[in-house]
Formats: sequence, structure tokens, C-alpha cells
Amino acid sequence: MLKSFFKQAHILGSLTLYEREKGKVLRYVCGTLIASGVLVYDLNKKKAEMAAKKGTIDTSKFMAEPITNIKTLENNSKDMKTRMELMIMKIQADFCRALEAEEDVETKFQVDRWERKEGGGGITCIMQDGRIFEKAGVNISVVSGMLPPAAIQQMKARGKNFSHGDKMPFFAAGVSAVIHPANPMIPTIHFNYRYFEVQDRDTVHWWFGGGTDLTPYYLNEDDARHFHRTLKDACDKHDKSYYPKFKKWCDDYFHITHRGERRGVGGIFFDDLDTPSQEKCFNFVQSCAEAVIPSYIPLVKSHKDDGYGYFERKWQLLRRGRYVEFNLIYDRGTKFGLYTPGARYESILMSLPLSARWEYMHIPDPNSKEGKLMEVLKNPKDWLGIENV
Repeated sequence: MLKSFFKQAHILGSLTLYEREKGKVLRYVCGTLIASGVLVYDLNKKKAEMAAKKGTIDTSKFMAEPITNIKTLENNSKDMKTRMELMIMKIQADFCRALEAEEDVETKFQVDRWERKEGGGGITCIMQDGRIFEKAGVNISVVSGMLPPAAIQQMKARGKNFSHGDKMPFFAAGVSAVIHPANPMIPTIHFNYRYFEVQDRDTVHWWFGGGTDLTPYYLNEDDARHFHRTLKDACDKHDKSYYPKFKKWCDDYFHITHRGERRGVGGIFFDDLDTPSQEKCFNFVQSCAEAVIPSYIPLVKSHKDDGYGYFERKWQLLRRGRYVEFNLIYDRGTKFGLYTPGARYESILMSLPLSARWEYMHIPDPNSKEGKLMEVLKNPKDWLGIENV
């Protein structure tokens, strides 16, 4: 085919010289370029079709290469472990790029792909000291190995009935992000979506978990309603009972018991989801993960240029202190990570802010903006007016 092409090009070139005297050079030159373009297009099209037939996974849009070998992923494309890994890789990349789009051009995510000798690894993406985001962490982890006794006991405490009492093989894949903005008028967001498999003798136990929640420093009710409405829409695509049930679960879970207050204005949270089917659970989790950008980025756009001063900054640091307290004392994901052999502490603790503050017995004026936020944190609100319907 190439010999034929060059022969035709030579003939066209000769004709071009011959016809130059007649002022028709442009027509033949254009004809040659078109012929060349058609050939290149045809070759590229065939390459793309061959790649599609082979099931090649396009990793160019991810933040790094997947943790699992590409060939293994391709050969197990219908397996839930593969589907979950590819889904969280995409969620990570989409969210990182959405955050970078709000930052100054020179501020980008640092990408750290790591492996653990016990099995699997992760990709930690961190952006620090930006003009908009003081610290933004977006992690994925795909780990496997043997569950240690402490992790087994934690799962049994949640009602998991394992017949095997010792270490058991497990697989876990998840995406987790915490965004700490520089401006106190932008809220912090946290989300985490995960999938677990545990081999208990001849039985494979599987379940999904996760959620998305918002932690503002100053209460903006329009922001809270937008955030909750977006999450409700994602839930309603699958089951209209999900949002009210998982909203309450979120309010109860993100409760700083020793302070008698919630961490933020809530969102959704669920764990141990294994019904009605694996396929439907996966589709639901995917919808929730895809709702993160439309639920949060509009809030960043609205407030990233808002003015603030020393007083607002100090209040932001105090609220970050509460965030640290919850994550280190109560958060289930943090505890599981710390219990897991080969735990990567840098990635587990990426949720912590660069700066925080603790003041002894700090109580804001109930009539202040800070006091209005505290009222909602102590008494969770029905933002969409549906809980008593």
C-alpha cells in the first residue's frame, strides 16, 4: 500500500511540474496532501479499531498508571475489583483537574504512586499552599493481603459474621479526598467511596461504603441546600429512600461526641451496602462519586474571591481543630488504615490540614455568624424539607 502511495505521489509531483506552466499547481499539491491525509487517517482508524478489539484500557487521562497490571485488568474486565479500580481512577483524575482549574496556572497536584509489599498500593495526589486551596488531597488505594485480627474484630463489631477466626484474605479499593481551602468562606469537603471483598473459607463477602459531606466555616444556607440537593438527585436515581436514610446516617456518624456537635452540615454516609445486588450497588456508588464535582465546585467558584480578615481566619483554624479531633479519634477509615499491615501513614494522614488551632474553652457569641453555625452543628437541619414528609 505504501509503495502504491509513493508511486502516486511521484506521478502527482511530475504532473505538478508539468502543469505549473498552466497555473494549476495548487490543485495537484492539494490533491497530494489530501491523499496523504486519507492514508494516515485510514491507518490510525485501523489502529484504533484493533486496539478496541483487544480491549486496551486508555490510561492517558488518569493521574498515574493503575495499581493493578494493565493486562490483569483487561483479562478481568467484568470483575468488580477491576471495575471499581478503573472507576476510582477516573473519579480521582476528574476531581483533581476540576480543582486545578480553579487554582492559579502554576499550582498543580503532586502525584505520588506507591506500592506496598503486602499487596497493592495507591496513588496520592496532593496540592499544597495554593492561592485557593491551602491543602487538597485526593487519594486512591487498591490493596490486598491478609486481614489482621484487629481489623477482623472491628468488622465483627459492625455485625459481620465471619466463621474464620484468624487472618483472612481481603481486597479493598477506594477513593478518598479532603479539601481544605485557604479562604474561610469556602467550605471544606470530604468524600470517600470504597469496595471490600473478604474471603471467609469458601465464601466471599463483599460490600460498598462511602459518603460525601460538607464542613463550612461560615453558614450559607443556599450552599447547604445546593449541596444536599445534588446528593439527593444522585440518590434518587437508584432509590428514593436512600437520601433521607443516608443523610441521617451522616449526621449521626460525623458527630464529635466529646464536643456535642457535628463536624459540618452533613451530606450522605453509608456502609456495608450489599443489597439489592452487586451491580446496583456499584451503579449507586458511581452516581454518588460523580456528584462530587457538581455539588462542590460551584461553591468554590462563588466564594474563592470573597473577602476575609484575621478574625475569620482564626475561626477557620479553630474549626479545623475540630476536624482533626474527629479524624484521629472517631473516623472508621482512619482506624482501618492504621490497623492494616504495611499502612502508609503519609497517605492516611493526608486528610489533616496544614494549620489548625485549639483555644481553651472557646465559646462564640450565640448571636454572631460563628454562633449561628454552631447552632446548626449541634442541631442538624433538614435542608430540603423532606424528612417529615
